[in-house]
Amino acid sequence: MRIRVVAVGTRMPSWVSDGVYEYHKRLPRDFTVDWLEIPPAKRSGEQPEALKAKEAAAITRQLKADNRLVALDVAGEIISTEKLASRFQQWQMEPQPLTIIIGGPDGLSDGLLSQADQCWSLGRITLPHPLVRVILAEQLYRAWSINANHPYHRA
Repeated sequence: MRIRVVAVGTRMPSWVSDGVYEYHKRLPRDFTVDWLEIPPAKRSGEQPEALKAKEAAAITRQLKADNRLVALDVAGEIISTEKLASRFQQWQMEPQPLTIIIGGPDGLSDGLLSQADQCWSLGRITLPHPLVRVILAEQLYRAWSINANHPYHRA
């Protein structure tokens, strides 16, 4: 399976890069996750909707028409690890690549959310965007471990 994560934000703290890399290196070659960072819109007094629109345009330029698109959003479907693993198992049987998008500090634009095939939430709490990357990396690894019957997931 090939997954691409498009995330708004650059120059992450080292603990974020280290955390994402830790789970990335554990994945097998046939379950690849590529991370692409999009610079955030300059915060110069503009309204959040205008900033989200600028970031959405930058994200959209990186999307491929044939990809399945999943947006992470606090208002999305709360997805369990087991459900994530089940969806990945199903999607591995299909040729369509997967792109997961993480918005900036103001979230994702309504237009981009409406383009998504699915919208997931990691919970109803507000998480800092750097932490979302680490949590997502871990959950991708955990979902793989469930499907591979690897002992990492012990639920």
